[in-house]
Amino acid sequence: MCRLTAVVAGGAVALLVGAAPSQADPGTDDSLVGPSATATEPSAEPFGVGATATDTFGGYLPEGAELTAFDVENPTVGRLDPALLAAVQEATRSAAADGVTVEINSGWRSVGFQQRLFEDGVRTYGSVEVARQFVASPQTSMHVVGRAVDVGGPDAAAWMSRNGPRFGLCQVYANELWHYELTADAAGVCPPMKPNATG
Repeated sequence: MCRLTAVVAGGAVALLVGAAPSQADPGTDDSLVGPSATATEPSAEPFGVGATATDTFGGYLPEGAELTAFDVENPTVGRLDPALLAAVQEATRSAAADGVTVEINSGWRSVGFQQRLFEDGVRTYGSVEVARQFVASPQTSMHVVGRAVDVGGPDAAAWMSRNGPRFGLCQVYANELWHYELTADAAGVCPPMKPNATG
């Protein structure tokens, strides 16, 4: 069973997971989506929840686990879009040169895992409308397609806010200091932030 906990800090909300993942084999679940989720044909319905509704492996990080952008054997990192992964790795190296450690708190997530996070948000906030401000549905989450990463570590979010655009990485939502996507233009300019996940 997966325990999901909402933590509020400075007006932002993080959903934390604190239980053992299921023993699903990541190499055999054809319902997973992402750049390298499967070597077979892509699913005709990539956002269908189906059997993955009970999945806790796809993006789960045990409490206290730390990942970096170089831990590609973990699907949370390994299934990131290749361009995003390269940008985050380059930014991580640059941050390290400045004495800042960038950890990956979340990256790629399966449809089922994102659905569980969304449903927990609905329970926490009391409605779908309010939950959407803090957690995306599987149909809209960039984590599900491997195009979003959440950073952590002391000073990492502040460093990324100042330096991320040099690598194409932009904070997308004003209420999520940790969430970055590869959305900067060729000049390293980020689009205006959205107030929250509802846009």
